[in-house]
Amino acid sequence: MTSKIRWGIIGPGSIAKAFRGGLEGSEHGVLAAIATRNPDRPGLSEDFPGIRIVKGYEALLADQDIDAVYIAVPHTGHAEWAIKAARAGKHALVEKPLALSAHEADAVFHTHRQAGTFAGEAFMYRLHPQTAKIIELVRSGVIGDVRMIQSSFGFSMGKFQPQHRLFASELAGGGIMDVGCYPVSMVRLLAGAATGRPFADPVRVAGTAHLNAEGTDDWAAAMLTFENGIVAQVSCAVMANLDNVLRIHGADGRIEVPDFWFAGGNRDQGLGRIDVIKNGQTETISVNETAHVYSFEAEAASLAILEGRQEFGAPGMSWNDTLGNLRVLDKWRADAGIEFSVEKPHVRTRTLDNRPLGANSGIIPKRSIPGLSKQASAVALGFEDFHTFASGAILLDAFWERGGNVFDTAYIYAGGYTEKLFGDWQKRSGVREETVLIGKGAHSPLVYPDVIGRQLTQSLDRLQTDYVDVYFMHRDNMDVPVGEFVDAMDAEVRAGRIRGPYGGSNWTKERMDQAIDYAKANGKTPPQALSNNFALAEMLDPIWDGCVTAATPDFKQWLTDRQVTNFSWSSQARGFFTDLAGRDKRDNDELVRVWYNEQNFGRRDRAIELAGKLGLSPIHVALAYVLAQPFPSVPLIGPRRLMELEDSLRAFEIQLTPEQVQWLEQG
Repeated sequence: MTSKIRWGIIGPGSIAKAFRGGLEGSEHGVLAAIATRNPDRPGLSEDFPGIRIVKGYEALLADQDIDAVYIAVPHTGHAEWAIKAARAGKHALVEKPLALSAHEADAVFHTHRQAGTFAGEAFMYRLHPQTAKIIELVRSGVIGDVRMIQSSFGFSMGKFQPQHRLFASELAGGGIMDVGCYPVSMVRLLAGAATGRPFADPVRVAGTAHLNAEGTDDWAAAMLTFENGIVAQVSCAVMANLDNVLRIHGADGRIEVPDFWFAGGNRDQGLGRIDVIKNGQTETISVNETAHVYSFEAEAASLAILEGRQEFGAPGMSWNDTLGNLRVLDKWRADAGIEFSVEKPHVRTRTLDNRPLGANSGIIPKRSIPGLSKQASAVALGFEDFHTFASGAILLDAFWERGGNVFDTAYIYAGGYTEKLFGDWQKRSGVREETVLIGKGAHSPLVYPDVIGRQLTQSLDRLQTDYVDVYFMHRDNMDVPVGEFVDAMDAEVRAGRIRGPYGGSNWTKERMDQAIDYAKANGKTPPQALSNNFALAEMLDPIWDGCVTAATPDFKQWLTDRQVTNFSWSSQARGFFTDLAGRDKRDNDELVRVWYNEQNFGRRDRAIELAGKLGLSPIHVALAYVLAQPFPSVPLIGPRRLMELEDSLRAFEIQLTPEQVQWLEQG
């Protein structure tokens, strides 16, 4: 790579012109080309004099004379083109907000992490010398301990314009995404600075907004509460002229900064103005910086790339900083009831990087399951932590394209939303017949035979299908004769609403034997599957009431003798095989209560030893153990992030022998 980073711009609008000015003032960056879908657009050559114009964004990414791209398309294209940049081997500086949600941003960073490329969110004020001065003043204690922060960014467009990017739902319009991200990023920066950290994430966020006919926000406000006691008020608007002043209130005074994002100036220059108000006196401080306001961002990104770093250093937006900022915006939007049309399943019909869903092939192998006509992936995906289609679809798409086709749902998960999410996803993707869908119902306290059919009707409606492939009662009720449960589930099999194995989740082996015997004696379909906990560490005390483990030696032998399939939850023992656990670590009450005894620690020690020899982690060994059982064993995994999914799948790099399985268990 040369001593200067050769930049290309994707989306040559007004903010891209400002970045061009920044590059002109940068020592280690130079603008080499701009990409546009319309090279004949009037004024383009005047806005970017002497700069090579490339037709099409893909052509710029394929250009060998470009090292990095600045992405300045509308918000809805940020994640798409940042991911495509990484796959093309290009570094990317992405205009704020880097993506529409923290889940999207995490997918962007995951792709750049794999590619070894730089990715950064372009909050240019973070790199301006005025911001460093504000941090210095806060840390100096000149106003005492910081107690409250107020920050606003608002202007008025004059009238509602539904097709304009600042209002249109299909373009992720509204003040929160366009300008609300600035005050949020600033107050998080200052809350961190007050305690010597690069940034701090709030422990509580409460937001509200006035919505227009597009369902986007005209004006909005939120309260952020931080662990150190700081309370911050942020506000934004596209239909109200706010005062646009940052106020930092301390025990002994306050700091006021007007228009901090431009350092009190404009897109070309910001000399900076900081007012320190204390004891009735005002001291005005200016960094007197005459360089282009975007030059600091351009230089910082260029230097990071030249130095082989993948993210900004503080006070620039690191990956975790960006993720924290977007989580606040996510909560703010959720509180205000804002979901962009582009995030809904009937619109988001393609992957995040805007391509058709790929083939169901990858590192996850397929296996046969007794009683199931389809081939099933060796692991099943649980995804009850997702509460929007746009966030959940990212993980479901990735799992599918890695070879996974078994999806774990339940009537009770997320109040029914997990089922709705899967229903929307499979309908949008057109893959229902290729998926293996697990359904569950009759969770305590409603563990009765007549509940099974009623809840399954509701579940199928949410799942947008007329059958499940595998069905479990979510709990057992020992006060009800097992035959009544078998009759109820067999009726659903005969009705075609359960088309594969059924059984119980958290059922004892004795209860299963009774159910099997009853079915055989009465001409019913016998249960063939369980969904109990099974892991290398034996569950000593139920995680939740009514839970049953199948990891004891006698239960494992029962599964082996009968070849009953177990779909094991908490298959990696909920952190026991990570650094969260240890003989001297007793701060996690659940870990201590559920997993801590010498037998389990011995197994953990051996997993650590084997992982060291294989160059992997004990968590990979723990999952490989569940996969290597002498009975059909399908572990349920519940990653929340793409990096967690990819990490879990490293277990498939391990093929444990029966001797290794026995050694892990017994030494």
